[in-house]
Amino acid sequence: MRHFQRSAPVLATLVLLFAVPYDAASRPARTAPHARVAADAGDDRRTEPFGADCRVTVTGSDVTAYCHNPYPATDEVSLHVECERWWDIDSDGGRIPAEAAETVRLTGRCWKEVRSAWISHAKDDG
Repeated sequence: MRHFQRSAPVLATLVLLFAVPYDAASRPARTAPHARVAADAGDDRRTEPFGADCRVTVTGSDVTAYCHNPYPATDEVSLHVECERWWDIDSDGGRIPAEAAETVRLTGRCWKEVRSAWISHAKDDG
């Protein structure tokens, strides 16, 4: 009985720790990996690589992204910023063309904290 009384607080802590859902115990990721355009599964032709490589940094309430396109096809990139506060307006930037071997800079911000920021990609129609 004495052994149980000494270990009861430790046991209670472990039960509470594992009872909390994972989403509530962890903070959401600040950035999401960028998506690449997938090739059609039924297409036997070789598809050329596509998609700019982007690095997103969050400093306070400011978001800066640098996207470098090493491929010949133009990648239209867009910055999306989700703010932490309910009253703070999220933003979706316009498409910026990243030509072959070009690096583009995209910026965004929130009034207060940034919840997440990510880049979307689209092939240039022209």
